[in-house]
Amino acid sequence: MKMPGAHTYRSCLLLLAVVFRLGTSAEVSIWKVDINSTQDAVFRKTLYANTTIFMKFQGDTALCDRNLAYNISWYLRSSVCYNEVFNTPDSKAMNMFGMDHMLKDGWSGFYSQGYMYFENCSSLFLPKVYYPYFNPYQPLSSPKSDPSNQSVVWPDKPDIGAVAKAWEDSPYLFIVKVQPLFRGVEDEDVEAEQLNFAFTMKVEMKGPHDYSSPADWPLMMFFMVMCIVYVLFGALWLFWCACYWRDLLRIQFWIGAVIILGMLEKAVFYSEYQSIRYKGDYVQGAVIFAELLSALKRSLARILVLIVSLGYGIVRPRLGTTVHRLVAVGLLYLIFSSVEGVLRVTGGFYGTVALVANLSLSLIDSCVMWWIFISLSQTTRLLKLRRNVVKLSLYQHFTNTLIFTVVASIIFIIWTTKVFKLVDCQKGWTDLWVDDAFWRLLFSTILLVIMVLLRPSANSQRFSHSPLIDEDDDEEEAKEPMLNEAFEGMKMRGSKPDTNGSQKLLSKEDEDLKWVEENIPTTVVDVALPAMLDEEEEILKTKMERSKME
Repeated sequence: MKMPGAHTYRSCLLLLAVVFRLGTSAEVSIWKVDINSTQDAVFRKTLYANTTIFMKFQGDTALCDRNLAYNISWYLRSSVCYNEVFNTPDSKAMNMFGMDHMLKDGWSGFYSQGYMYFENCSSLFLPKVYYPYFNPYQPLSSPKSDPSNQSVVWPDKPDIGAVAKAWEDSPYLFIVKVQPLFRGVEDEDVEAEQLNFAFTMKVEMKGPHDYSSPADWPLMMFFMVMCIVYVLFGALWLFWCACYWRDLLRIQFWIGAVIILGMLEKAVFYSEYQSIRYKGDYVQGAVIFAELLSALKRSLARILVLIVSLGYGIVRPRLGTTVHRLVAVGLLYLIFSSVEGVLRVTGGFYGTVALVANLSLSLIDSCVMWWIFISLSQTTRLLKLRRNVVKLSLYQHFTNTLIFTVVASIIFIIWTTKVFKLVDCQKGWTDLWVDDAFWRLLFSTILLVIMVLLRPSANSQRFSHSPLIDEDDDEEEAKEPMLNEAFEGMKMRGSKPDTNGSQKLLSKEDEDLKWVEENIPTTVVDVALPAMLDEEEEILKTKMERSKME
């Protein structure tokens, strides 16, 4: 029979898994676009104020058509709405070229535009200063009002290849159009001549933090700090293991493996952001490796929390058939998270594939969370029955930590949904990095609690599995029949029969159980979660434990 509120609690866990957002790829700052039949290009990026945009053109002058000139025009637009820049398809973004008004009231911003004329491709490929001064920028006008005549002029002069400059920290949309012009060619031959040009356009955006953007800079600092934190975790855990290597438990090796993978994951992601900062682009193979490493670490992290919740090495000497379910869950999560990460890096994460991957990960996370709390509920009940105060205290601290993380996760989900999802204009784009960092920080907190609770020590064996009845008691019980046979028929002097012995024993056991109920507080999990395993098996287990205690 389900306890009241169990369905609500399960719904919260499902919501937590469904809304869970995985990290997004970092923004690149250098693009190389082949210009031939496709003469238009759209670039999106968050930029710091005073970030300079450079344009360079590369190609083979021997393949140039002398009768071909080029008119290259560009349009730079900023907006306070993150979704206007990054959620607008290229086809609609091209229609915004030259637009001097907002898309909607309140979607304010600025724009700047200009063009460059090159007589031939030799002039196009030659590095030069395109403008004596940066083109001024103007505010976007309201859709129902006249265009604004206000403009702001830049005091400084551009460098070689510079075409525009960012005026504030904001998301920017940069559109480039390439129009070939023919000289001395009749109109009916224009279409045939259009295929006789091909070159590469290189666009760079470099600001106060080199090629790093305001959306990636906080996340890079976060990964640097977390890398240091995991190094400290590893050093502390290695010190504990070295001091008490004789008393190590199996679960402590799992904790060490997760710490090492977490340290590698943070280091690889930090190196990725560093590469973008100084080179403007990342190596795709390195990013795929980082995503696969992150998927492996997250899979092992979930298995670790499950193993601790199941009481492996604490109340269970072995996992038995549960190992197969743990491996199945870990492999499923590893496969789907790896596919999701690789497709997101390669650009194929959209449509049905993205939907299937996200739903699969959400379903697996929901099952894992439910399994964790069910296992914790059963483990704490068994420890209460055995009156093992040390282990029970350990698991109550661990359970309270998980409850805190669930509550914090639900609060964070409500906040992110309100700020980023249920708004028409996403003005809080500067806080988008928190949506990725929060989940990593949350698991690091859980890992720290597991490290403290299950740290190696001189008394580590008190946490290890021990049978309900000690071996000494078994030996005494085995000796009693031998003594009875040896002294059968003889009168034992100096001993008086105790007629109330059995009653005293029963009353003592009742007092022990009563003490457990009064002094061991019930966790929230026991109230919110019902027993989900087979009820008959649990009843038989309880009867067996009580019979052994009597």
